[in-house]
Amino acid sequence: MSVKIPLKPVPVLNFISGKFKAGSGKIQQVHSPHNGSVIGDLHHSNSDDVALAVQEAAAAQKKWAALPIKERSKVFFELRHILMRDLHEIANLKSSESGKTYQEGKAGLLKGIEVLEFATAIQNLDVGGRTEVSRGVSCEYRREPLGVVASITPFNFPAMVPFWTIPNALMLGNSLIWKPSEKTPLTSMRIAEAMLEAGLPEGVLQIVQGGQEASEALIDHPDVAAISFVGSTPVARKVYERGTALGKRVLALGGAKNHIVLLPDANPDLAGVGISDSFTGCAGQRCMAAAVLLAVGDVDLHIQKIIARAKSLELGKDMGAIISSQQIKFLNQQIHQAVQEGAKIILDGRNAKPPFDCINGNWVGPTILDGVSPDQEIAKLELFGPVLCIIRCNDISEAMKIENSSRMGNACSVFTSSGALAEKVISLASTGMVGVNVGVPVPREPYSFGGVGDSKFGHGDITGISSLDFWSNLKKVTVKWDQQQDSNWMS
Repeated sequence: MSVKIPLKPVPVLNFISGKFKAGSGKIQQVHSPHNGSVIGDLHHSNSDDVALAVQEAAAAQKKWAALPIKERSKVFFELRHILMRDLHEIANLKSSESGKTYQEGKAGLLKGIEVLEFATAIQNLDVGGRTEVSRGVSCEYRREPLGVVASITPFNFPAMVPFWTIPNALMLGNSLIWKPSEKTPLTSMRIAEAMLEAGLPEGVLQIVQGGQEASEALIDHPDVAAISFVGSTPVARKVYERGTALGKRVLALGGAKNHIVLLPDANPDLAGVGISDSFTGCAGQRCMAAAVLLAVGDVDLHIQKIIARAKSLELGKDMGAIISSQQIKFLNQQIHQAVQEGAKIILDGRNAKPPFDCINGNWVGPTILDGVSPDQEIAKLELFGPVLCIIRCNDISEAMKIENSSRMGNACSVFTSSGALAEKVISLASTGMVGVNVGVPVPREPYSFGGVGDSKFGHGDITGISSLDFWSNLKKVTVKWDQQQDSNWMS
């Protein structure tokens, strides 16, 4: 199914206390990566707009937190129904502004709904555990919200990444201010409408549109207790440093340079599809994309399968567009530089033919470079495009030494038929997520998402059980009512 691009631009507005309102800053055009057309006019927010959002969120949060958790959960059960009902519409909208294919847009929204389903289970998962710890003395914990929190999300997953944070943070009794990417803001307004229809009280979710000024105002505001961020490593580091310097709780996910170890005993068909789909899916614009193929020994048959699979993809149908013309220019420069330094192009997508009605869009086809050196910039820098670099290795030890040299530690996979060799890669990988015969090793709920090293700044993970501690405080309660006959240190 092809993506239907909006025919005329819509105003992209803030969502404050249940109403859409224009920000006070400049107006910026939002372009569809598919064909370059203008699909939105974004009104940027300044510090005053952010301050109003925080003020309204703080007022709404007290009443929201006072509701029993089972009452709060009813909103999210209804929200899931609405999102499933409007799945086609929202998937198409998010695809039109992010460059994804329709199927990728649908899959991303479904993954976000999966995290929403986890949030609805918190009422049964997190019960406090009251225990009699000594004669006549009991202890329990009570999970309490932080207050007003914030989430700053990237362009590549306009619905999935926000749903990594919004449901859990709100379910725990916080109010949340969401700053979507200025490149893909339309989806946020559609989600706001769904939240309102589901019965979320006005002010519990606020949305401020804009760029760096809005993000910095959110981070700096004294009443924002915690900030989550997903984006590039340089920006993630700055967000973490800025927020923690102010004494705030920050979890900032950065970029990735994911490695796949390909062993000769791998199933060629499984590896061919898995590795190709990993680096071409979402046009490589995801932190879980394969970036470097560590080819151990004689795996030329497997590589031919990868090439064949990638060659068969049709732009617009099987693979989406790149977010901007600037990113196309960056990818072309990196490919050219790598060739100048000795790499060989075995699949060149720089002149790939776009769909007939999208000649003004941002398109590049799957590209594979062989004979890449570990020291080359293209082997170390996050590209965010459908480019796979092949580094030839003599054995697993050499491959894992290269993998371990990366400062980023998001994900690593291995393709093999040997459980022992798979276990060796699992144990040696310097990443937060590892896959075996899986090109995109994204954990499913309740297993949490998150890397290590320069792929994550802060503690815990952004989804799953470990995310609950980020969005809340634990109040420990010790109770004693009667004097006991015997005595101990708790008397």
